[in-house]
Amino acid sequence: MLSRAYISILIIILLFSSGLLFGAEEMSAPAEIRVVRVAGVINPVLADFISAELAAANAGNARAFLIELDTPGGLDTSMRSIIQQMLGSRIPVIVYVYPSGARAASAGALITLAADFAAMAPGTNIGAAHPVSIGVGSQGDNGQGETMVEKVVNDAVAYARSLADQRDRNRDWAEQIVRESVSTPAEEALDLKVIDLIAANETALLEELDGRTYLRNGVTHKLETRDVVLSYAEMTWRQELFYIISNPNIAYMLLMLGILGIFFEISQPGVILPGAIGALALLLAFLGFQTLPVNYIGGLLILLAIVMFILEIKVVSYGMLTIAGLVAMTFGSLILVDSPAPYLQISRAVIAATVAVCGGFISLVLIFVVRAQKSHYFSGLEGMVGERGRAVTALDPGGRVYVHGEYWDAHAEKPIDEGSEIEIVRAEDNLKLLVRAVESGPAALSIKENENDPD
Repeated sequence: MLSRAYISILIIILLFSSGLLFGAEEMSAPAEIRVVRVAGVINPVLADFISAELAAANAGNARAFLIELDTPGGLDTSMRSIIQQMLGSRIPVIVYVYPSGARAASAGALITLAADFAAMAPGTNIGAAHPVSIGVGSQGDNGQGETMVEKVVNDAVAYARSLADQRDRNRDWAEQIVRESVSTPAEEALDLKVIDLIAANETALLEELDGRTYLRNGVTHKLETRDVVLSYAEMTWRQELFYIISNPNIAYMLLMLGILGIFFEISQPGVILPGAIGALALLLAFLGFQTLPVNYIGGLLILLAIVMFILEIKVVSYGMLTIAGLVAMTFGSLILVDSPAPYLQISRAVIAATVAVCGGFISLVLIFVVRAQKSHYFSGLEGMVGERGRAVTALDPGGRVYVHGEYWDAHAEKPIDEGSEIEIVRAEDNLKLLVRAVESGPAALSIKENENDPD
């Protein structure tokens, strides 16, 4: 009994000591700041990635959340989704326009305004947040288009001013970047109280932030950044793939590749590989276009071009359907993405190159298809017409000939000497061949005669 008591006490001591060691390791682990790097367009894929990482940082032991920003702008819905997550964050959110030469334009400027701490690197700029109205324009003389644009601008102004007011930043400047597309360099932004500080690098940023305060639910908190570790978050391969194909140029080229693959499979049934590649490319293109403002009229014009290309195979139009299809594809490509923002448009050079390649490929395929349709295919005896061989015996008028490795009964309208080169004129129903002598003289055919061949 005594030994059992000793063993029990020993186990308790071991468990207690291991718990102390584990707790000591936890206490000695340095605090971290979760970092997300943004270098591109703000779109739904990026918004989901930032939102997920911010939620994970709030759930973990992160001391703050840092967004290193370099963007020309992006979609309004994606921007608002990110800002909503930032405003609801328990831990402070830092937006750092970095590195030198970077910018926080359009949607990026409003994201910076919404941060608890806004910083910029030297040589960066912020602003130009005038809303790009998708599908909004002048629609007649009644001024409805202008009224809609004014509503969109006023909504963006109110949103920008409310963000600046919540973070105690320059509200007048926030309105100017929306109404007048003002863009401001880092030093001027600091003087205008648009940002909180300028830092040359991440080390300087952490030093400047140490000891600064921020508000949560009316309570002042102090941010400590001394001895923190920056933990960088990376997209998964799936998120990287979605982000890449959400590029308008990539999505457009995938669409054209899919069209070419499907067209080749229809024109040459049974090849399988082009059709499989085309179907995969089309699915990826549709996935990419889900994140873009697509004009469905442009999509219908491209679909019309495909129909015309397929009809060219069946209808003799002497290339008119192909030309009309290329015209429809060009106009459809130009209006496929409905946004005047340069970073959301398909490059004109990409459109020109893609349409030229598609036109050349489709024309080449059509040439071969038409050539195959015009050619006559023969099999059996009919396929032997025009073939040449050698007269095994003299034909006067009947005899035997050697053609394609076989001996045939044949006859000729004019006598043919033994060993002469012959050409088949017609295959008759009784498995006999009508032949004629080739005028070029005896054939130089090195055919070994069958030893059992009769004279």
